[in-house]
Order: sequence, then C-alpha cells, then structure tokens
Amino acid sequence: MGHYTIIIALVVGLSIALVFGYISQRLKLSPLVGYLVAGMAIGPYTPGVEIDLSIVQEFAEIGVVLLMFGVGLHFNLKDLIAVQRVALPGALTQITVATCLGCGVAYLFGFSIGTGILYGMAISVASTVVLTRILSDYKDLQTTNGHTAIGWLIVEDLFTIFVMVLLPIVMDVVNGGANNWAEILQLLGLTFLKIAGLIAFILIFGKKLISVFLSWIARTGTRDLFTLAVLVLALGIALLAGTVFNASMVLGAFLSGMVVGQSKFSARAASEALPMRDAFAVLFFVSVGMLFDPSLLVKNWPFVLATLGIILIGKSLAAFVVVKLLGKPIKLALSVAIALAQVGEFTFILANVGKQYGLIDENIGNALIVSSVVSIGLNSFLYGRIPFMLGKMRKWSLFTSSVDITGTVKEDDSRRCVILVGFGPAGKMVYDILSQNNVRVVVIEMNINTVNELMERGISVIYGDASQSEVLRAAGIDCAESMIISAPGAHAHEIVDAVHILEPKIKVILNTGYLRDALSVNKLKNVKAFSGEFEVASSMASYLLKEFGATEEMIEKERKKFHREYMLNSVKN
Repeated sequence: MGHYTIIIALVVGLSIALVFGYISQRLKLSPLVGYLVAGMAIGPYTPGVEIDLSIVQEFAEIGVVLLMFGVGLHFNLKDLIAVQRVALPGALTQITVATCLGCGVAYLFGFSIGTGILYGMAISVASTVVLTRILSDYKDLQTTNGHTAIGWLIVEDLFTIFVMVLLPIVMDVVNGGANNWAEILQLLGLTFLKIAGLIAFILIFGKKLISVFLSWIARTGTRDLFTLAVLVLALGIALLAGTVFNASMVLGAFLSGMVVGQSKFSARAASEALPMRDAFAVLFFVSVGMLFDPSLLVKNWPFVLATLGIILIGKSLAAFVVVKLLGKPIKLALSVAIALAQVGEFTFILANVGKQYGLIDENIGNALIVSSVVSIGLNSFLYGRIPFMLGKMRKWSLFTSSVDITGTVKEDDSRRCVILVGFGPAGKMVYDILSQNNVRVVVIEMNINTVNELMERGISVIYGDASQSEVLRAAGIDCAESMIISAPGAHAHEIVDAVHILEPKIKVILNTGYLRDALSVNKLKNVKAFSGEFEVASSMASYLLKEFGATEEMIEKERKKFHREYMLNSVKN
C-alpha cells in the first residue's frame, strides 16, 4: 500500500474534512472550525485514523500559495482608500495593541521577546474567509460597516505579507548572517533590491505579459485551458519569486493575483481558480489541526485562556475605542470590533513561518488552534447580538449621542440595476431599451472579443460564466433588482440556482427556445421565462389577425387563449 500513500492522505484528509465541515455548517459555524477539528481527529496525537502529516503539509503549501493569490485577486485599493481614515489608523492600532498584549502574555509564560512579538502579530490578524462570510450572512457586506471591516482587513493582510517578507531577513541577521552594521545594511539592501526587482518585473512587465497570455487562452474558448493557465500563473510566479528573486513565494503569489485581479479577466480567474484554492486550503487547515496535542492543552490551559482573552477582549476593545475616538457611530464601532474578534488562515501562516525559525513551538501552536476554533465559533453568534447590545446601550444611556444606525452605502450610480447575461442580438436590444429608460445594466459575457468591444464603449461588463458565484458577485448581484438571461440555450437552470443561492429574492427573466422549456422553468420561484417559439408564432398570428381587421383587444385575447391551451397540451404530453 506504500505507493498509495499520497492518494490515501488526500482521500482520508478531504473526506474527514467534508464530514466535519458539513457538521459545522449545520451548526451554523464556519466550515473552518470543522476542518481544524478534522485535522485533530486524524492527527498523530489522537487515537483512530492517522495519515502521513508530511504529505498533507506539502499540499498545504500549495494551499497557502493559492490563498495568497486569492487575496491579491480580490485586493482593491479603492476599497481601502474609501475607508482609509478609519481602517488605516484602526488596523495599525489594533495590531500594535494585540502585539504588545501578546508580548506581555508570552513574557509571563516564559517565552522570548522575539516569540512574543511574532505570537502577538499572529493573533492580531483576522480571517478573511470568516469575516466575509459573517458580513454576507447578515447582509452587511455592502454597508458602511462591511466596507470599513473589509478595508481594515486589507490593511491586516498587507501587514501580514510585509511580516512574512521581512522575517527571513531579520532571522538571517539574528542567526549570524551578518557580523557588523555594514554587513547588516548590505544584506538588507540586497534583499530589498531583489524584492523591488520582483515587484517591478510583475507589475510593469508581467502586467502586460499576463494580460496578453490570458487573452490568447481565452480566445480558444476552452474552459480547462483557462483554468490551467490561472493555476500555472499562481504557482509559477510564486516559484519564480522564491527561486530567482530569493523572495517570499507568498509575495509572488499575492502580486500575481493582484495583477490578474486588475485585468478584465479577474472575475473569471476567480471563478476558475478559487475552487482549487478552497480544496488545497482545506488541507492547510487539516494540517494545522493535525498538530494539536490534547496533553499540552491540559498542561497549558492558562496560556490558552490568555490567548482567547487577547482575541475576544483585547482586540475588540482596541478596535472599538479607535473607531469611537475617530468620531464614528456606535454601531460601526461595535460591528468592526466584533467582526474582527477571531483568528484564521493568516494566523496559522505566520505561525508556520515562525516554526521554521524556531520562534513558535507546539505550546503556542496548540493555543492558536484552540483559540481559532472558539473565536470563529462565537463570531457569528456575537455578531448577531449587535442589535441587542445596541438596545442595552440605549437603555443604559451609553453613547446616546452617536447611536445612529448607518445605512446602506450609496453607490455613485443610484439608478436601478439589472444584470444582463449575454450580449447577442436579443441582449443588445434589451440593453438599449433598459439604458434608454435610465436603468443601469451590467453585462456578463463569455466572448472575450465582445467583452473588449463593450469595454471600449464604456459599458459595464464582466468576463466570466454567470453560473459562478464569484462572477455574479463581481457583477453586483447583491445590488441588482433583476437578472435577464438573453441567450436561448444558456445553462439557465445552473445560473438560476447560483443566483438564488446568493440572492433568493432576485427576479430572473430568461429566454428559452421552446415553450416546453419555458413551462419547466416557470415552475421555479422568482423566475419568468419567455419562449422564442411562442413569441414567433404569436407575433405572426397577431400580424395576420391585424391585417384581417382584428382589434388589439381581440388579438391579446387570442394570445392568452393560445398560451393557455398550449400549456395544457404540454402538461398532458
């Protein structure tokens, strides 16, 4: 069975993660909790099933690279600039407070200053996956609260990347890589020169090359080639950063994701790459859970409680106080404080880097695992209690001068919004009619040549598959009132399912070639189908009846009668 070791590790690891992830989901917890618990269940320190940890960790490395590619893909400087007055000072203050508290706790429990600093930094950053999920569940993603929390998280992500780039340099100096200030400055200068070269290469030369490369692949119309191209870019540039530029692979992955994210291929790249990222990221969390040692938890429970105290109380209070000092409403302060009172993927990424340099041991690792499970588990419950907390504050007359409820973020374009899938002849006519009637239309299109043409005309267009949730989000599904699927034969059922998973109440209007298909689709909730077959027959008959002298009322009556009879015959057949 030795030659099946890799397959066994993959199958068992993913299967156990699936089971515990499903249980977590049913308990209304983040699946990340389930993945960590799954790792505990199959780890070397617990009885029962056991798989090769080293193999899982190899796949976890791919997960880290793809995670950082995803962060770069979704990195939006505009989001940060829009809330910079709160997010920038707030995030930096919270990181500083958490790091200082971490140093203090680490010192009290006998750890070194270096360990305390990295430990504090690790628990200062929150989970992107958990935050976006919480905001989405409570419909806060497109509110002032959500935008501020996301901007805050962007600062934390950038800080994490900076630490991961800087840590190897610092450790080289500490471990004797340089003996005097001249050598230290030379080492720092050479390292930063390589990093600057990497950034320049990717952002200046790579930006054009990546765009041309993805254009060539997109024109083939082959989905698996595009998926492969995105995977090659993410892993290839990360490897290039590590081997040629001697920089962090994480930085290379982030930069490549950022370049792709700023191109017209961003939505489709996200929809194709993120499922792969999610699969490998699951193994990353499983590998972290496998390091959990219950015996150490029994011995070091005071340290675990102290870690939880920093995450749930220290970080929250720091965020709350900063937002209030900046003169913002109490709900914004409370929402940001609670949303960020958890730790996740970046905590473990930093901890793994620390382990490589001997700064983070199994005691701290165990505390981080337990703290992650508990803080993520409590996060949704606490966020849901914000209205109750605000009510108590009003009752107790706390912060009465600023308990104003912040509303939904006002978009620059306040017109009603419709998403249009497909820009063929029917789609173009629909677009023209809606645009002339002051309706904002966002087009989703799979033909790259059409996308280029629409972008040149200044039309809002997203390149990608409308059945993919990332593409729908990029098109603004959470703000749209309706979606129109203009092309007959499109995989309408898949699109409708994807839309209603994200926004169950949105109205979907679609074009079907045959009336029988329209009958089937019209049974779905919030869906209206129009059949080309019916419209052609009805229009031809209406024209002829009009030539024969029939009135509009008579023609409409015949249309309804024909439609009703055809439907009944379709049901019988």
